[in-house]
Parts: sequence; structure tokens; C-alpha cells
Amino acid sequence: MRFIRYGKFNGLDVSSINLGDLMEGLSDSLLYSGYDDDYYWSRQRMPQDTTLDALRRALLQALMDQGLLSQHQIQQMLDENEGKYEGSQLQEMLNQLIERLVEEGYLTLHEEPSTSQQRREMSRGNAEGRIEEPLPRNIKFEVTEKGLDFLGYKTLRNLLGSLGKSSMGRHDTLHLATGVEAEAASKPYEFGDTINLDVNTTLLSAIQREGLSVPLNLEYQDLHVHQCDYQSSCATVVMLDCSHSMILYGEDRFTPAKRVALALSHLIRTQYPGDSLKIVLFHDTAEELPLAKLATTQVGPYHTNTAEGLRLARRILQAQRKDMKQIVMVTDGKPTACFLEGAQASSLSAVRRQPAGAKRSADRTSAIPPDRPLYKNSMGGDPWVMEATFREVQACRKGGIMINTFMLASDYHLVEFVKQMTAMTNGKAYFANPANLSQFVLIDFLRRRKSRVK
Repeated sequence: MRFIRYGKFNGLDVSSINLGDLMEGLSDSLLYSGYDDDYYWSRQRMPQDTTLDALRRALLQALMDQGLLSQHQIQQMLDENEGKYEGSQLQEMLNQLIERLVEEGYLTLHEEPSTSQQRREMSRGNAEGRIEEPLPRNIKFEVTEKGLDFLGYKTLRNLLGSLGKSSMGRHDTLHLATGVEAEAASKPYEFGDTINLDVNTTLLSAIQREGLSVPLNLEYQDLHVHQCDYQSSCATVVMLDCSHSMILYGEDRFTPAKRVALALSHLIRTQYPGDSLKIVLFHDTAEELPLAKLATTQVGPYHTNTAEGLRLARRILQAQRKDMKQIVMVTDGKPTACFLEGAQASSLSAVRRQPAGAKRSADRTSAIPPDRPLYKNSMGGDPWVMEATFREVQACRKGGIMINTFMLASDYHLVEFVKQMTAMTNGKAYFANPANLSQFVLIDFLRRRKSRVK
């Protein structure tokens, strides 16, 4: 007689796991910014580990943090396979979770070429045959745009939940415009208006002019269109400081800044489709960063070239045809670098003759044009650096660009610099910390969009 023995299932039902909550638990690993507990002493950044083993470890930690898996269950699954991880139920469960994340479009996997050592092993000739394990495949994972947008949605939802009720929506103003949704009385048609004809008023105008007759003669002045509330548009550039101080003083300040950019991106895409958002990183120089590459961006051993960041952000905003243009700058340090141009560049020799105690140097890197040498002064308050920075602030003011600064530190030079900058551009400054940075930025963005009247 055949017997079937039933036992207790020690694993986890993978299909019942909420992938949204799981992605939220993985956010710290997916948005790794190079922060390490030993960075303050060693100044050595750890590159982000994007192997499948690292992803499995992060998944396991997220499951444990969310109470879906206990240490006892993990040990039971390993004991069933003689204590080995390879081939265990735990490994199979984690692989199934990765497959679900890939199928849902949150992550993507790709195979990188084998290392030089592996290629030498494969190309080495040997007259004798041998039996050995196949070389491991070098599989890496990346966060997709859908995954980044979902992390932004999670950040935004958590913020709004902590703030209570919020009247999110498009930015209504006191003015009228033509559109599809009628909100007020119609108006005579003008070239460029949305063709949403008010048929009744149009026909009535023709009848009043010529009387009721068939056929009815319509002329240009008879045309009337519906009006709706005019909704302003906004172009925003988020300037993220990625100098080394963002992970230097015992806390990770750059990952919260990433979350700010993701939350604003999701908010604009879903609630304000007429707006635009660009991201600019500023360090020794400045660069525009695609949102898809934000997750893997790390802090570098850089200085703070605020002037170049403002210069790039201003050029981006000047190309946008929006009613409102603003810069949201997240930084934790005073300007400490700038590019020298013209007469300043010609006086480099005088700078290099200064004593070492001045801690000034003018360096060139392969990414910097020879005609724009980079000048650095880590002490802050340097006249050349401040002059270059305020010159860009003045250019932003002339271009009608508002600068709102979110400070993650409160040293004297930073506070004085931000005071002058906000006074020049009629912007605002906020003292924030990594815990409440996203809340500060979101509240400021929503308030300004609601109060904007054109």
C-alpha cells in the first residue's frame, strides 16, 4: 500500500508577496550612494555591488525587516539541505522573487563580458581533457525606469500620508484660457485659441447679424469658443550636490536627495503633465543627469562648484518655454570651486606661487577644457569662488529664475552665502536634515505651484 507523508511547509509563498512593499524595503540598496561607516576614516568608496548575490542578500534582509521571514525559518530551509545554501529551498525562493521583479518590470538583468582572468582560462590550450564546473556567468541587475518611478511614488505617498490631507492637482490661477473643459462664458475666437466651439453662441451671433435664414452665413467674427481656467506651467531643475561631504560626516545625505528627485519626478508626471523636471549634479564641474541613471549615481571625492551648477541649470531653463522657472538646490556645503576665465585664468601663475598655508590650487582634469582651469579653495569664502558664484546668481535673477535652497548643514559660510543668494533671487532657504528633506521640498513645491498666478 502506498503512503503519502505530509510535512509542514517551511518556506514562503512567493506569489503572495506584495512586490510594492518589497521594492520599498529594497530602496536603500537600490539607491546606494557610496556611504560606508568607514568612509570618514579611510576615504575609500565602496562601489555598488550589482551582482545577483548582492540582490539576494538585500531581498533576504528586506523580507526579515518586514516580518515575512524569520531566522528560524531560514535555518529550517538550510537544515533540509544539510546546511548548504546552494540547492536549498531558500535559494529557490529568492530566485523566484527575482524572476517576479523582472517580469513586473521593476528590475532588469544583463550579462557582462567575462573578466580577463576567465578569458585566459578559456583560451589556454591543454592537450589533456578535464572535467570541471562551468565558469560562472557575470549577471548584473539594474533598476528600470518603472522601478525608479515606483520608488518616487512610494516616497511621495509616504510624505503625503504624514502631512494629512493635501489638495494635489493642477495649478489653477485667477485667469481664463481656452480649453476642452468649459469653466466660464465663451469668448470670440482668436488665432491660437483651442478650437472648442461654443455652437450655441456662434449660431446666435450669426442670426443676430443677418436674421434667421437658410442657409445661415457664418463669418469669422461669429466664432466663439469655450473658456476654462488658465493653468500655468513650471520648469524645475533639481541641483544635487554630490561632493564628498554628502557622505563624509557620519551620515548619508545624498540618498535622501535622490528620493527628493524621484518624488518630484513622479508628482510632475502624474499631477502636472505640462511641467518639466531636469536633474543637474554639481561637484568639480556640473552635468545633466538622466533620471534613469540616478539610482547608480554615487558621491565622489569632489569639491563644490556651485557656479557651474547654476550655469548649467540656467541654460537648461532658458530653453524651456514655461511660465515659471525655478531651481531647487540641495547642498550641504559652501562653494569651494569655480572655473577661471579671462583675466583670472591668465593670473594662474600668481595663484600657484602662493604659500601652501593658503590651501589654494588650480587644477586641470581630463574632463575640463584647458582654457577653463579649475580653481579650488576648501576653506570657503574665497573671493574668486564667491564672485563667480554670485555672477551666476545674478544671471539667474535676470532670467527670471527663482532659486530655492535646502541646506543640510548650518556652518557660517554656507548660511551667509545662501542668505545673499536668496535675497538676490527672491527665493527661500530651508534648514533641513536627511530625515525631513523630502517633506520640506515637497511642501515648498506644492505651495509655490498653487500660489503661482499668471
